[in-house]
Amino acid sequence: MNHPVALELRELDYRYAPGEPLVLRGLSLALPSGARCLVVGRNGAGKSTFLEILAGRRMIAPDAVMVLGRPAFHDTSLSRRVSYVGGAFPFDADMPVWEILEAHARADRGRRDRLVATLGIDLAWRMSRVSSGQRRRVQLLLGLLHAVELLLLDEVTTDLDLLARLDLLTLLREESLAHGVTILHATHIFDRLDGWATHVLHLEAGRVRRLVCVEELPATRSLLEVVESWLREGVPGQSDTRGPKSS
Repeated sequence: MNHPVALELRELDYRYAPGEPLVLRGLSLALPSGARCLVVGRNGAGKSTFLEILAGRRMIAPDAVMVLGRPAFHDTSLSRRVSYVGGAFPFDADMPVWEILEAHARADRGRRDRLVATLGIDLAWRMSRVSSGQRRRVQLLLGLLHAVELLLLDEVTTDLDLLARLDLLTLLREESLAHGVTILHATHIFDRLDGWATHVLHLEAGRVRRLVCVEELPATRSLLEVVESWLREGVPGQSDTRGPKSS
C-alpha cells in the first residue's frame, strides 16, 4: 500500500550564517506518512539542525524542504500540524503542572490523562523543584498534548527511566499505526527499539549516509549492532568485526 509523502528534501544545504561552513550538505530524501524513522549519527552529524529545519525553526528556501506538502519554513499553518520536542526546557517558575495545563484547556481531556499516566507525571509537581527527568516528562506532555501529523523528537528519552520510555514508545507506535502520524526520533538509546521503527536515517558530517527500511536490515543482527557498525565506518582505525555490514 502506497502512502503519501510526509516530508521531502531536495538538495538542501544549510549554514548558520553567511561565510560559515555548511552544517548540512545536499540532503535529499523522502519519507511516507506514518513512518517511524530513527535519526542516527555521531555528535555533530547535523541531527538537531535537521529536525529544527523540519519544524520550521530555521529559514530555508521555500522549495528545499516540503513538510506535509507545504514549505517547512514559510507556511505558518504547519505550526498546528507539526510538533517539535527537544533541546533545553528551562521552564522553572514556581507553579504546579496542573496550573500550566490550564493554559491548554482546549486539549482533549482523555489524551491529556493518558499522557499524564504514561509519563508518570504528578500534576502537583512544582516546576521550580522537579528533577531533570521530571522536567523532561513535562516537556513531553506539553509537546504531545495536541494531536499532530508530524512529530519530531530530539533526544527526549535520555532523561526518562526505562518504564516511562517504553510506555511512551508504545503510545507513539499506536498513534502512528492508528492515525498515520509520522515520527522522526533522534536518539542514541537503542534498547527495545527493535520492531518499533520502520526506517532508519543515518547522517554523517551533515550528509545522508543512508536511509534504510528496517525490513531490509539483516534479521541476524540487532538494531544496535547495525547502527554501531555504521557509525564505526566513519571513525579512522575502527571497524566492525562481528559480521558483514548492512548497506
